[in-house]
Amino acid sequence: FPPGFAEWNDKYRDTVRKFWRGDPSQRGDLAARLSGSGDLFDRRARRPWASVNLLAAHDGFTLADTVAYEERHNEANKEDNKDGHSENYSRNWGAEGETDDAGILATRATVQRSMLTTLFASLGTPMLVAGDEFGRSQGGNNNAYCHDDAISWLDWSKMDTDEGKSLFAFTARLTELRRQYPMLRAPSFLYGDDIGTKSDVGVGDIEWWDERGEQLSGDDWNNPEGRALLMRRAITLDSGEVEAVSLLLNASDDAISFHMPPPHADRVVLIDSTKPDQGEIAFEDDYELAAHGAALVRWRINGE
Repeated sequence: FPPGFAEWNDKYRDTVRKFWRGDPSQRGDLAARLSGSGDLFDRRARRPWASVNLLAAHDGFTLADTVAYEERHNEANKEDNKDGHSENYSRNWGAEGETDDAGILATRATVQRSMLTTLFASLGTPMLVAGDEFGRSQGGNNNAYCHDDAISWLDWSKMDTDEGKSLFAFTARLTELRRQYPMLRAPSFLYGDDIGTKSDVGVGDIEWWDERGEQLSGDDWNNPEGRALLMRRAITLDSGEVEAVSLLLNASDDAISFHMPPPHADRVVLIDSTKPDQGEIAFEDDYELAAHGAALVRWRINGE
């Protein structure tokens, strides 16, 4: 499409789903999606907002079903369960569909929050389907166009559950953080240019590291077992200070200690998908992020 049009970015959806279900060799493609999908949209004067970033749409799995089902369950459509996509890049985390297993439910909730954190930290236009902010499910039906019944209706009673309230509150915090920190919604594509105009602080507008705080080599980007990534975006404020927000991602099954890259600064965790009730906390150079977790970290330094 020409400039002035925005497009649903299904490659964004698929890459984020693959990364969070633990697929190998996803870091490079994920970095492209996090930075506005410039490989797809940075041409003919288009801007990052042209990429409509989504985790789910009106067809296909809902966000909640993406972490609860590995197979489509379209029997109610009366087409022998042959309609709808057979590959949804989903993972049920130990049981297909509804379960009472507390461990499985906790993992599903964490992964949903991590996917939402990824979405709101990505350059582009974030899109949510109504109900995904409180855990709407279609029972694994990924082609519910033919239903005008409980399968496709919004079940507002989920908003009254503890799980629904928690996810809704977490999503609201993410929307507020995106509004509060302009580097999360940069109007132009970023390619690591130094932002220092009032001082030389050696900080790029966007930069990438692994969990050790080391910049990734070509082999690192292509490492099939690499499931941790640190993205930092920074701006120079009118005051001359440099402010940055980092996105920490851990799609592995184990906790990972992230070592923050320089410069040294007093850092604050703004939000952590593995600890949804945790407020902002300060730390220095290392932060442990639990399995399947995503976190946003802020710092500010004097740029004079």
